[in-house]
Amino acid sequence: MRRNPRGFAGVLQVLASLALLLIATSGSSELENSDSELTVTSPNGTPGELSDGVSPDVVLFGQSCALEGLNQASGKGMRLGLLAAFNEINEQGGVHGRRIELKTLDDGYEPEKTIANTLELIEDDNVFSLIGAVGTPTSRAAVPLAEAHKVPYIGPQTGAAFLRIDNPFVVNLRASYAQETEEMVAFLTQNGGTERIAILYQDDSFGRAGYMGARAAMERRGLELLSAGVYRRNSIDVRTAVLDIFESDPDAIIMIGSYQPSAEFIKWSRRIGMDVLFINISFVNSNALAESLGDEGSGVMVSQVVPLPSGDTPPVAQAYREAITAIDPDAKPEFISFEGYLVGRVAIEGLRHAGRELNRANFLRSIRSLEDVDIDGFSLNYVDDNQGSDEVFMTVLAEDGSFHAVESLADITLPWRK
Repeated sequence: MRRNPRGFAGVLQVLASLALLLIATSGSSELENSDSELTVTSPNGTPGELSDGVSPDVVLFGQSCALEGLNQASGKGMRLGLLAAFNEINEQGGVHGRRIELKTLDDGYEPEKTIANTLELIEDDNVFSLIGAVGTPTSRAAVPLAEAHKVPYIGPQTGAAFLRIDNPFVVNLRASYAQETEEMVAFLTQNGGTERIAILYQDDSFGRAGYMGARAAMERRGLELLSAGVYRRNSIDVRTAVLDIFESDPDAIIMIGSYQPSAEFIKWSRRIGMDVLFINISFVNSNALAESLGDEGSGVMVSQVVPLPSGDTPPVAQAYREAITAIDPDAKPEFISFEGYLVGRVAIEGLRHAGRELNRANFLRSIRSLEDVDIDGFSLNYVDDNQGSDEVFMTVLAEDGSFHAVESLADITLPWRK
């Protein structure tokens, strides 16, 4: 998973120039709207004097994610999970006597807003670390700025390959998109017995990462994708993609998208008579997808990078449910907030191992030294690379809107075997 990034310095220079332009024009920008800012975890308000995000009583983390727009459910889910983990440890007295606080800014799942947010969190709010970003294009915009300021970038909700190079400032929780798409193709070809596979993907760095992973998985088996359909980020206009894929008559469609356009694609596909197996990547936000599909969701599959949040095992699932209920009694268990909770638990482990004399460098070193760490039954290992988990779990959506583990072909219906 370690690749040398091409033209990284050029990318950093372009992003830095864009950031300066955004700062210069911020007086008339809607980004100044304070309604998109959320400071949470403690009722005591601003944490006071901070040095690199740390005071005698507080460690301040910063998050830029979508709180509005088509991907808001994912941003809100990651935020909820982080809050649950931080509140849980704060109720126990914090870490080495410091409570953990989180400031969240809305980026609408747009890279331009992410650049402005990242600079604000680092330069104005002086956060200790960035955490829980949502998306590949937004992470691609933020990481060069985090690296330039030597600020940790913890647990983004993306499996993009560029975050898996050995960047000393990036820490990933989840399996990569390459690993997810490999599992999808393996399931369809080996278990399902079909080679007739098409793909839908979002036309940006996220979608292309998933597309390249799926294509590579097919090529390893001497196969090719039948067809591909694309749609624009933050759009639900997928009709052209539906028709492009329909013509190739696939048995299964791998889907690399967010929940609303993915739901629209499934609905339109079924309306024109496509009887196929839809298999989505984890970023889709399974629970939001299920809600968007309503009674048209039964049989849709999703690959996951965390266990079933409603399950009895591992024990961390129960801890997560108790933690989200503690801050929101109406919160329902779901995959994205579970991922956010686990990211928060990783950050807490890093703070614990770093000790009372905390700084960004020893925080990062402490995480990268975690070997076979057990978070209530969920195992992580950072010794070999910057990704803690390689686990991928296949799930299927049931008629009642719940997700179940796919352990054998008996758990699903294969359209091409009817």
